[in-house]
Amino acid sequence: MSRLKKILPIYLFLLISVASCSSDDSGDEGINPVDPPTAATLIFPENNTECNEGVIISDSETDVLFQWQDVTNASSYILKVTNLNDGTSRTISTLSNEFLLRILRGTPYSWSVISLASDTTETTESVVWKFYNSGLPQESHPPFPAEAISPQSGASVNEGEVSLQWEATDIDNDIVSYTVYLDSANPPVVEVGSTSNTSVNTTVTSGQVYYWKVVTTDQIGNTSDSQIFQFGVN
Repeated sequence: MSRLKKILPIYLFLLISVASCSSDDSGDEGINPVDPPTAATLIFPENNTECNEGVIISDSETDVLFQWQDVTNASSYILKVTNLNDGTSRTISTLSNEFLLRILRGTPYSWSVISLASDTTETTESVVWKFYNSGLPQESHPPFPAEAISPQSGASVNEGEVSLQWEATDIDNDIVSYTVYLDSANPPVVEVGSTSNTSVNTTVTSGQVYYWKVVTTDQIGNTSDSQIFQFGVN
């Protein structure tokens, strides 16, 4: 009996020690969360330039090699390319940091890259670049479609005077004017201003939803239509 009394405390001590270690091990899980992948740095096609290095397939198409720097903690990428004339987008999954894509000639595009990692569901998108895919030889290029700054599409504003603001770029840097259309109907057909500035003031009514767009014109008469933006009025 005396021998059993001596062994029992030792057995209890070992049991508690094992339980403590097991508890500590399980507590380590999740202490170091996995960081999302870093944003990819875009390389080519370059921003706000004309891309004329693609492989010409026909009068209407070229194969362009999209390239970006490899991200060390990314396991794959999603390349997103948007036709700025009609707003349609293509998304391509790839394990490489480059992808050869067939696109239309004489057309403006934007593109970006989303980085993914196998050990986290978080993703990171790069900056968005725009370029003009060269077409048949020409001396001038149409402007890139204008992008809304304020009000952002889907925003709400107070009734009364509102300032419509946008931005636009052109490879030839020869934009001369903007024509702005605002309407409660979609597509908007009511012209509310023609200006060389990138903003115009107009009056809006409470309870209405408005649609607006900007037509950009360059020095030789090339034009581009923006997407149709919308906002509500409180």
